[in-house]
Amino acid sequence: MKKLLILATALFSINALATPVDINTADANTIADSLSGIGLKKAQAIVDYRAKNGNFNTLEDLTHVSGIGTKTIEKNKTDILLAAPAPAAAPPADPAKKTDLPETSSKKK
Repeated sequence: MKKLLILATALFSINALATPVDINTADANTIADSLSGIGLKKAQAIVDYRAKNGNFNTLEDLTHVSGIGTKTIEKNKTDILLAAPAPAAAPPADPAKKTDLPETSSKKK
């Protein structure tokens, strides 16, 4: 009985430690498994909101998702990651434009 109690305590301790999750890239199952008080339904709402409105920039942005309030965010704030959005790619150079040469005037004095 004592061994069973120790095993149960160890398993609970492992499950109590949430894995940080990037809410801008994770799927609903990962979010639900990683955050406390967020089941699959709320996690899917997060994914759906993100797909419609773009990435979350702050933790407070999560309050725009139905069913997610400040208490839920506060409880999970150390386990929620917000990946920086990828920088926009620079447009390809136009070989027809020569921007590396100074402009010269064609007028004669």
